[in-house]
Amino acid sequence: MSHTQKTVRQPARKLPAEWAPQSGVMLTWPRPDSDWEDHLPEAEAALAELTAQISRREQVLISCDDQTHQRHITTLLTTAGADHAAITFQFVPANDVWVRDHGPITVLADGKPLLLDFTFNGWGGKYAAELDNHLTRTLHSAGVFGDTPITSSRFVLEGGSIDSDGEGTLLTTTSCLLGPGRNLGWSRQQIEEELRETLGIDRVLWLKHGWLAGDDTDGHVDMLARFCDANTIAYTACHDAADEHYPELNAMAAELAALRDGDGKPYKLIALPLPAARFNEDGKRLPASYANFLIINGAVLLPVYDDKNTDAYALAALRAAFPHHEIVAVPALALIRQYGSLHCATMQLPQGVLA
Repeated sequence: MSHTQKTVRQPARKLPAEWAPQSGVMLTWPRPDSDWEDHLPEAEAALAELTAQISRREQVLISCDDQTHQRHITTLLTTAGADHAAITFQFVPANDVWVRDHGPITVLADGKPLLLDFTFNGWGGKYAAELDNHLTRTLHSAGVFGDTPITSSRFVLEGGSIDSDGEGTLLTTTSCLLGPGRNLGWSRQQIEEELRETLGIDRVLWLKHGWLAGDDTDGHVDMLARFCDANTIAYTACHDAADEHYPELNAMAAELAALRDGDGKPYKLIALPLPAARFNEDGKRLPASYANFLIINGAVLLPVYDDKNTDAYALAALRAAFPHHEIVAVPALALIRQYGSLHCATMQLPQGVLA
């Protein structure tokens, strides 16, 4: 007597584009006793302005230490003109602010949100990350995401290392995903299969070139090149032959020009200028990038760097790329002191994740 084994169909997955409707945005607030200590007031002012802009358009979930920390942050948000009705706090331990990399990546499984909790190892073991690696699970256990299901993975993946067009194409860099610090021993083919299975991706576009001085992520794509729609990519460009970035960023521009969209056509490319060099007290160049913008409901929040030559140019370029969004400049000089910017400090949650 034979028995036919019934195959259980796996829900079809899709990784939404950042411009898909959102329920909210996550932030992890900096702690006083952290690497931010020397520049905390400036960093908090930048994050308060960022939060205020988001709160006028959708919900904000802020992870912080305790009630004392919350009261301090609330005062800053009041000064920035935030909509407090749109802001929720959760007390959860954390190592750093970069929730783009330690927060959940949300896919749609048969159209319903599913949180993916990938492993975060401090960008290849460079920094302590144990608290950050547990943050998403801690928030989920606290009921922050309602009845949205979650699945965890031992695969190391950071949200800043990938960018989705919402139609099955993923943009990433070989320097990060194929580097030895994340998934040692995994081949490019194995990594592509993992991305297809977990994220519902059809195509992976790899950039071999592209680099920013001061970037400690091994080349996160959200500092280099971003989808603006399924046929348009904005990218960090360098036109100064004397700048140290000139060879790599021009090689990346050539790579982008050779890529094809899902219809087999060249992408429309929008060059974002490289801001003037900024350095920390030790003379280390900081990774200022306009590509680290955040797309939210109805607006694009653009990091600006007090550069009279390039800030306005970048704003105009993004207005052309996002004709149906308001483009809002948010000062980000204080954030690049710890080697990230607006996109790095936020993680969007698609519609249906937050109540």
